[in-house]
Amino acid sequence: MNLSYWERTSWFANIDYTIVGSGIVGLNCALELKRRHPQARILILEKGTLPQGASTKNAGFACFGSISEILSDLKIHSKEDVVKLVQDRYDGIQDLRVLLGDDAIAYENNGGHELFLESDNELYEHCHHKIKMVNELLHPVFKDDAFRITTNLFDFKSINKNYISQVFEGQIDTGKMMKSLVQLALQKEITILNATHVKGFEDSGTQVTIKTNDLEFTTKKLLIATNGFAAQLLSENVKPARAQVLITKPIKDLRIKGTFHLEEGYYYFRNIDNRILLGGGRNLDFKTEETAEFGTTTLVENKLRDLLKTVILPEKTFEVDYSWSGIMGVGQQKKPIIKQLSNNVSCGVRLGGMGIAIGSTIGKKLANIYN
Repeated sequence: MNLSYWERTSWFANIDYTIVGSGIVGLNCALELKRRHPQARILILEKGTLPQGASTKNAGFACFGSISEILSDLKIHSKEDVVKLVQDRYDGIQDLRVLLGDDAIAYENNGGHELFLESDNELYEHCHHKIKMVNELLHPVFKDDAFRITTNLFDFKSINKNYISQVFEGQIDTGKMMKSLVQLALQKEITILNATHVKGFEDSGTQVTIKTNDLEFTTKKLLIATNGFAAQLLSENVKPARAQVLITKPIKDLRIKGTFHLEEGYYYFRNIDNRILLGGGRNLDFKTEETAEFGTTTLVENKLRDLLKTVILPEKTFEVDYSWSGIMGVGQQKKPIIKQLSNNVSCGVRLGGMGIAIGSTIGKKLANIYN
């Protein structure tokens, strides 16, 4: 593209910070940079019409990890690392609530509940036995017991008669959250360009040249916040992981309220506008779901529909309205990657499916690389 004088001077001249990705990390990074450097010219590049990846496509869980997930993490992380992971999630949610306000993100604290299929009784007994230990471990974060036994209030079928509930877990409206973040960024005179796909970049030591799908320009600093798409630009230990989701049409007299986890978090569902939103199934075929391509598969969709019919809504007539997918960034470790890659390039990626909880925190940490 041959840029006009006006385009060059108004959009691409004297850029201090360019951020790739307008999701929760990229927007929070930009807002923190603007707070620290009010006069800076900040540009965000987004390849999608809307923020792609997971920020506008997730289930809207303000969660910190179900008990089975915490116990699973303790097998591959130290106790100190697990507490730090949960603390970052908790702090991230509080930061988001303070930044935007509970009304703007439709925050509700209805608790999070882990359900155990009847066939998973061994897992339930293991988690039940470990509740006291996990509560003590996480007491510095929540200042109270986070996990407790609750009964099957919502009449789910084919599950253990008890849930193990996380009393501090909440839920938000992801669309409202992202619209609020975008509006706040625009109010701060941060420029956002959609449908701009970054193909590559080069750090000369004094500035960074960025090549997009139809233009080339320079910036003083480049910050990459593409999470699930990070492998397209970086050689870091982060892989894409597709998450498939569906939502029912409104259901009359729906009593279900809260966020719910099944099978160590590989399935998750919640209420929203008298509907059930249900996602997961990546564990059915990890290799196929290790992709940066959006889409749904018959294998996963059939499993999700079966869970609706046999476990979640066995006594209800329902219809699936539509489905979609999002792309997460995962790795062998759940620690996010926040690092400086060269003189003028840094990244904040690999959120491990916890973008709502840690996205604001990671965005700030990415911005603070350049003090």
